[in-house]
Amino acid sequence: MPRFFIRQQQIDNDTVRLVGDDAHHIARSLRMAVGDELTVCDMQGNQYECVVESFEDDKAVNARIISRSHADTEPRCKITLFQALPKGDKLDTVIQKAVECGACEIVPFESERCVVRVKAEAEERKTERRCRIAAEAAKQSGRGILPTVYPTVSFDEMLRMASSSTVKLFCYEGDGTQPLGKVLSERLVKGEQGEYPDVCVVIGSEGGFSLDEVRRAVEAGLVPVGLGKRILRTETAPLFALSCIVFVTELN
Repeated sequence: MPRFFIRQQQIDNDTVRLVGDDAHHIARSLRMAVGDELTVCDMQGNQYECVVESFEDDKAVNARIISRSHADTEPRCKITLFQALPKGDKLDTVIQKAVECGACEIVPFESERCVVRVKAEAEERKTERRCRIAAEAAKQSGRGILPTVYPTVSFDEMLRMASSSTVKLFCYEGDGTQPLGKVLSERLVKGEQGEYPDVCVVIGSEGGFSLDEVRRAVEAGLVPVGLGKRILRTETAPLFALSCIVFVTELN
């Protein structure tokens, strides 16, 4: 069933009003008709099964709510992915797959060994495109919220943002790391109400992290973790780490 994200203001009693690109997509791309069903999510974890009632050309679609429920597709902990800028279009793939794996926030950042550098004049456009990629992945995978993709930040800003998470994972292939599984079993522990602490995952670019960056991360309270005996590509590592988190919190 087609899935759309809306704001609470678009709900009036038992009627949902979809406008803009969503309305155009329903009317022109999906060619839906009065009586067809769709699902909308209010970005607060609630979803509504609706039936289309009327069209205003392709500028607005009015749908009647026939049932309400809490989306059960969200992970049991808030997951934030910090991804150092990779080359080419790899970040697009990382965002898409990270959303499918349950990431709630994705924050690109610059590190010393990033080949790609932020260009201020293009950053707004790139962020908008990345948000669209996240939105499409959220619809496809049945997410209950619309994950946030932030503009690119500096390494220091990444450390500041990561410090607010309870479990802080700094993925590193060098010496002095703990196995990811060990850290998750010790720190990602279910609470009395079935909840898990929020967790962040920090991934480097193709060149990894410098020794100075590792030192600064440890001083900021991040835990260096290893992802096994093999070296993973920058676009593989986040998906591997997120999958391990999902296994602990949902499949174990």
